[in-house]
Amino acid sequence: MRGTLMLSWILIICLSQVAVQSEYYSKSRPYHPRPSKVTNLHFFMHEHTGVTAVVLTQANITSNNSSVPFATLVAVNDPLRTGPEPDSEVIGNVQGISLLAGSNASSTQYIEFGFNTGKFNGSSLSVFSRGEPGLAVVGGRGRFMMAKGTALFNPILINATNVIMEFNFTVVHY
Repeated sequence: MRGTLMLSWILIICLSQVAVQSEYYSKSRPYHPRPSKVTNLHFFMHEHTGVTAVVLTQANITSNNSSVPFATLVAVNDPLRTGPEPDSEVIGNVQGISLLAGSNASSTQYIEFGFNTGKFNGSSLSVFSRGEPGLAVVGGRGRFMMAKGTALFNPILINATNVIMEFNFTVVHY
């Protein structure tokens, strides 16, 4: 027992000496910020209910008289197109989730607008916002690294099976 106690004290003293004798090493590099860019984007999202937007879960509430059920979680994977026509060029897709949380069809959304053609191929914009007329751009990848900005949307077509939304993004990035 005495030997174990003595060994413990020796280890404590040795370890405290190591902490005292060592120094933190870091090499600082100068910060050279890249100039920021402002990019305006215009495109259309084409959603097909039950195909590109699927209900994941829904609260079991019987007293809801809204056309959009309260507390519904929806997964989306919609194509982005250059125009409102169904045969216009596909330039990327929208993936994410939307929580329908209000009786007036308001929603909170986390969605990513990914681009797979043209100048922004491999880049994406992240949006996390309430579904009001303007969405907050909170980040990005690729050419939109450290992006911030807004996305304004305008519904072009909304019916039982299709939704076409026009988007106008203004993004500041590096």
